[in-house]
Amino acid sequence: MWVWSKLSSAKWRDAWEERFHSLANTSMVINEFAGKSSLRIDIYCQTKAAATRIQKQFGGSLRPLKKQNWAALATPQIAPIKIRNRFLVVSETDEPTLASYRASHPQKELLIIPVEMAFGTGDHPTTATCLRLICDLPLDNSRVLDLGCGTGILALAAKKLGASRVLAVDFDPEAVAASKRNARRNQTRGITFEQQDVLAWTPDEPAFDLILANIFADVLTASFPKMKQLLTPDGTLILSGILDKSAPELLEEGRRTGFEFTRVIQRGKWVTAIARLQKS
Repeated sequence: MWVWSKLSSAKWRDAWEERFHSLANTSMVINEFAGKSSLRIDIYCQTKAAATRIQKQFGGSLRPLKKQNWAALATPQIAPIKIRNRFLVVSETDEPTLASYRASHPQKELLIIPVEMAFGTGDHPTTATCLRLICDLPLDNSRVLDLGCGTGILALAAKKLGASRVLAVDFDPEAVAASKRNARRNQTRGITFEQQDVLAWTPDEPAFDLILANIFADVLTASFPKMKQLLTPDGTLILSGILDKSAPELLEEGRRTGFEFTRVIQRGKWVTAIARLQKS
């Protein structure tokens, strides 16, 4: 076993918890220091390769850890999650279990998303809220952009709901690889997955009817001008991954950029918002 560690300001605790929520074959421990404004994040990984991927993206240090009970630290399976009357999100992949889910939920289509080294298994409030909002939209023949696709779950849902074109990008190559595996696993074709830095990239194609951005608040804030450029005049923007304490400033920046927020939803400490372009 290997451990990735990093010191961080305590104010980023929630963001770290979100990023490493339900990653496969990892366990997270956050150590706080009495009287100090810093903390240490430790991520226990089964392999050095998994720990190295985290280090390449976030810095920090690695160290080997011996004689640990890996079974006690392993990530448990996630209970099935119902999304409207449309989907049942499950983490199991064995056919007998999937057949049982299909038999017990005949009106719902399975979204098979095993726990992997990528964000977005459906159990986090930000992902689940985005999925429900996607189900409420008319997506037939629409063009959809998923910024920060993680496991690809939102892109898969959009395609299954009728989108004609889905482009999904993520900075993390492991997330792109996981998304492609999930597309094959769910027998969903017609989605383009790309490794891209959202802040440095612009697609060379027409604008999108729906943009999904379930990413860190600082990236959202910096991406408002780009998302404004990429959204059709009557398009919809769904933002998530926003902590409640960061929401007022982020939403105000969105308004200054030219967005009108038509709905803001809070689930615990997490905020999701729906926006459209302001009418001139």
